[in-house]
Amino acid sequence: MRFDEAYSGKVFIMSRPSQEEAKVVIYGMPMDWTVSFRPGSRFGPNRIREASLGLEEYSPYMDKHLEEVSYFDAGDIPLPFGNPQRSLDMIQDYVQGLLNQGKFPLGLGGEHLVSWPIFQAMYEKYNDMAIIHIDAHADLREEYEGEPLSHSTPIRKACGLIGPENVYSFGIRSGMREEFQYAKDSGMHMSKYEVVRPLREVLPKLAGRNVYVTIDIDVLDPAFAPGTGTAEAGGITSKELLEAIQLIAQSDINVIGADLVEVAPIYDPTEQTVIAASKFIREMLLGWIK
Repeated sequence: MRFDEAYSGKVFIMSRPSQEEAKVVIYGMPMDWTVSFRPGSRFGPNRIREASLGLEEYSPYMDKHLEEVSYFDAGDIPLPFGNPQRSLDMIQDYVQGLLNQGKFPLGLGGEHLVSWPIFQAMYEKYNDMAIIHIDAHADLREEYEGEPLSHSTPIRKACGLIGPENVYSFGIRSGMREEFQYAKDSGMHMSKYEVVRPLREVLPKLAGRNVYVTIDIDVLDPAFAPGTGTAEAGGITSKELLEAIQLIAQSDINVIGADLVEVAPIYDPTEQTVIAASKFIREMLLGWIK
């Protein structure tokens, strides 16, 4: 059952009709209540779904077809507009429910703060977990202008939850001096600017681990993904992010869940951002579900 039985929006291409039989549940988190620059990511999940309808069901990268993976698109969690804490509580409760059912949660954001309650839910089940974080921003602030619930804080919160030594960030090219100093002093792994080369080096060290993967679309250069709230020049290409997804698929880690966040369609009339995001979701479905 979807969140709203009268839901008339799009679903991700080839979504199965029943959640009970699905291995993976795709769900949307339409929240942008704490963004510090440009709002609009609450519209990301549905536009990613719409763009998916233009995808081929077959991936030459993975040599697999979407019919080989059983997944269900549940629609968007009905988050209360402007209420961050209640929204985060609802996300955590929902993901805990999916995990209790043995489902693989695949979330569509929404601002990056939505990953924080997912981390909490995942950690309750997998207390040995690591996090792979692919992003332009460090997200290591403790607060933003006095507000601890901010899209600039989820990775710092994750470090406090699972230990900084279990957090691996890639593609980082923006943040406060203090954030980069924290990364250096705390023992977490941070790779600046690049994703593919350092990821190739780190993945063997994570072999056998339970790993949650969170991807912020702004890791891409704005030339490839202008539709995001806080774009940062100097990013990677869509091809590089596809390669990173493939590397994770080919590795010996156990991906336990994932999300893709910060798609803000209003800033990209060409729709290249949502088109890219839908392709990344396809590759995650085909590559990360064992």
